[in-house]
Amino acid sequence: MKYLEFSFRTTPCTEVVNDVLSAVLADAGFESFVEQPDGLLAYIQQNLYDEASIEAAISEFPIPDTAIEYSFVEAEDKDWNEEWEKNFFQPIVIGNRCVIHSTFHHDVPEAEYDIAINPQMAFGTGHHETTSLVIGEILDSDMSGKRVLDMGCGTSILAILARMKGAASCTAIDIDDWCVRNSIENIELNSVNEIEVFLGDASILADKGPFDMVIANINRNILLADMQHYVARMNKGATLLMSGFYVDDIPLIKAEAERLGLTFNGYKEKNRWVVTSFKL
Repeated sequence: MKYLEFSFRTTPCTEVVNDVLSAVLADAGFESFVEQPDGLLAYIQQNLYDEASIEAAISEFPIPDTAIEYSFVEAEDKDWNEEWEKNFFQPIVIGNRCVIHSTFHHDVPEAEYDIAINPQMAFGTGHHETTSLVIGEILDSDMSGKRVLDMGCGTSILAILARMKGAASCTAIDIDDWCVRNSIENIELNSVNEIEVFLGDASILADKGPFDMVIANINRNILLADMQHYVARMNKGATLLMSGFYVDDIPLIKAEAERLGLTFNGYKEKNRWVVTSFKL
């Protein structure tokens, strides 16, 4: 799958500006972001690139007096293991209970739950704020015996952690065939079972489940469009965890969830990214 690498230069270049830019670009289809001294690198699948959407996101940027310029090239094929090792991917400990690291890391901190991943693709190492927020929710939840759906699974670290915490089974789904292949590899690497991985979107949920917990860490627009499919496959009393959006998006997410019969349990925030919890 081919990706485009965009260089966004922001003036002023601040943490808040770059966080908001990440959020609006995610709504335009971008999947991954790397902070730079003068802005952001952002990656989008070549077939999802739409110049009008990007121009609209910039023209409607919510922080006044911010100048944004960009250029792009086709992302080159690289040895991403080497790239992440050199530049980006370092072990992370979440809640002093879960450590996520790669197969090439040494002297990994000890934790109750140890997840190793092999980043065979450019994106999805699980270090974004939204992923750590969802991991925190899983760590704080009783997962024993639950049937779990990990929607937009990426590397499947959320499904892997759920099984490590006693979930009965997990279904992991992603639209990217790289993610599906990498998920299968990571599941084997961590010696967990009862996780099925599928290629597709919410339309394939009709014959899956029902679930006691649905986890969807994607982006606001996809969540709003697909939430009805998640709810249709949830058991009574099931929990829906959603992330991948900004704190200012909560009213939209909450309104759609309540329209579908869900009850809002609250949210947690990190650098203005959030995870929300709902109950059926």
